[in-house]
Amino acid sequence: MTSLTHLRTRITAVGGAIVLLLAAGVWIAMTHASAQNTADSNSAAKPGASKSTSSVAPISLTSVSPRRNAAGVSGARTIEIKFSEPLAASSPLPTIRPRIAGTWHGAGTSALKFVPAQGFGQLTHVTIKIPGGVRGVRSTSGGLLPSTVKVHYETRAYSVRRLDQLLAQLGYLPLNWSASSASSDPAAADTAAQLAAAYSPPAGHFSWHSGFPSKLHEFWRGGSTSGLILKGAIMAFEADHGLGMDGVAGPQVWATLLSAVAAHRANSHGYTYAIASEANPETLTIWHDGHQVLHTLANTGIPASPTTIGTAPVYLRYYKQIMRGKNPDGTKYADLVYYVAYFRSGEAVHYFLRGSYGSPQSLGCVELPMSEAKQAWPYLTYGSLVTVERGSLTPSTSPTDPTT
Repeated sequence: MTSLTHLRTRITAVGGAIVLLLAAGVWIAMTHASAQNTADSNSAAKPGASKSTSSVAPISLTSVSPRRNAAGVSGARTIEIKFSEPLAASSPLPTIRPRIAGTWHGAGTSALKFVPAQGFGQLTHVTIKIPGGVRGVRSTSGGLLPSTVKVHYETRAYSVRRLDQLLAQLGYLPLNWSASSASSDPAAADTAAQLAAAYSPPAGHFSWHSGFPSKLHEFWRGGSTSGLILKGAIMAFEADHGLGMDGVAGPQVWATLLSAVAAHRANSHGYTYAIASEANPETLTIWHDGHQVLHTLANTGIPASPTTIGTAPVYLRYYKQIMRGKNPDGTKYADLVYYVAYFRSGEAVHYFLRGSYGSPQSLGCVELPMSEAKQAWPYLTYGSLVTVERGSLTPSTSPTDPTT
């Protein structure tokens, strides 16, 4: 009986504990719900406390300069990007490829400007990347550019007119060039100014060196790559600077030319022009830096193997060479010659022993006596123009100026 009473007492106690625990659980749950409702009520009472950036209006691009897919752009120009709203000071900046030195201006405003320290080279494909999205540019009010924007453009070729000006300044042309005013002549040491001038040449004036024959004027085409004077000058510059000699101002020629101007590395061998006349008697006359330095009897090609009439620049030189080929009758020859200056394929000014000079005797070359060939060779440097013509020489004592 005692055991039964004791068991009932334990059951009653356990049951009471369970009731108490259940009651406590209900109180805790109600208390948590009440606290949550109070927090929600407080949050609703403060609408700005959990404000989303999605409620801020996005920003947009209003313009980019240079414009998208533009061609023929100066590589020295400023890049400008305008937005619908001012940007936050902490907003990320656009990126530019290829990378070049320069500075961004306009942080905190609606217009960003990139000013290059020098600029892009000619025929460069440029990409401007303006970041968008959550990591992109941001307005002062928090608005975002919806997505990344890329703008591409291409720079134009450097000006041939500026090429003429620089080669004249360095002494590779039979002309002088002077700027119209001191303020319009880029400082030689200012690389940025020289690059800008390569795209937009300053105004100026060309004038002929005196003392050259008027025939030389025929080969000047200012501002055009078609002129033989320019081609010969480029070849001379290429030869002086160890570049491939093709007479074309490619990127390497331009880069070297701008460096030479900055360093004042002028032409050290002067300017030469030669005329081989097929008049009777045949002669070769050479002018150097406006002075006639040689006038001698010469032999040009026989009717079966004539020397080409026209003008071409010297492109290959040898102190001596064994010339090989075939005579008009089909027999082979191998002759040792000296002081060789080729101006066309198979045609050169050089020494060759003959019993006389002044008449057609060669197989296309311009032959000279030994002493005269030795005198001519130092003047006939790479790029020197050689004209072969019929008739007599008429030197000009009062050359007219070319167009500017």
